Parts: sequence; structure tokens; C-alpha cells
Amino acid sequence: QVQLVESGGGVVQPGGSLRLSCDTSGVDLDWYTIGWFRQAPGKEREGVSCIDHRDGTTYYIDSVKGRFTISKDNTKNTVYLQMSGLRPEDAGVYRCAVRDRTTTPQRMCNNIWGDYWGQGTQVTVSS
Repeated sequence: QVQLVESGGGVVQPGGSLRLSCDTSGVDLDWYTIGWFRQAPGKEREGVSCIDHRDGTTYYIDSVKGRFTISKDNTKNTVYLQMSGLRPEDAGVYRCAVRDRTTTPQRMCNNIWGDYWGQGTQVTVSS
């Protein structure tokens, strides 16, 4: 059974940082692309950052480039999203997902594709 569990969300002031974790089980990540997606109230879900677990190829949407970093821990089957310089517009529910590795990180993020999804973790950016 595939499970994805996100953690690390919370309330942070503008300019602050958070690190999100996506703990996975039941799936060999070397065969998947992994992504972080977010959705704010009244807005469509968007792909924030995606990574090919085997070769480390990454993709970021323009609005988070230079502020967010996606990374992986092969020993823990965990994928992280380090977020810094947070802005109010970064707020939302962040969910991780995995997609068959034949999908590139850019396509996974741009098309909001996922074979399996986590439940999400809330990120609030407010002063």
C-alpha cells in the first residue's frame, strides 16, 4: 500500500522559512518523479516543484525559484521542500505526489499529475 504523509507546515511570518517533509512508504522512489503542489482557497492547484528521484533533475515554478529547494533523502524515502523568504501568496495546502518516472519533473508539475497523493499540510504566511 502506497502512503505519502506530509509534515512541517505551520504559521510563519513573511520572510520566514519552513521545511516540508513527504514521507513515503510502499513505493520504490527510484521509479517515480515526486512533486510538491499547493492550493490556496479559491485558487487552482499548482505544481510548485518536482524532482526525478533517480537522477535528481528538478523543476520549479518561476515564483519560487531562488527561494524554495526540493531535495531527497534516499535512505529515508523522504522528499523535502525547503521554503525560505515566504510570502503571503505562498500560503495554502501543500501536498506531495508521486508519478511514474517516465514523466519529467516539468511535465508533472505543469500538468498537476500524480499517481498517488498525500493528504497535505497547511502553510500560513501572515504577520
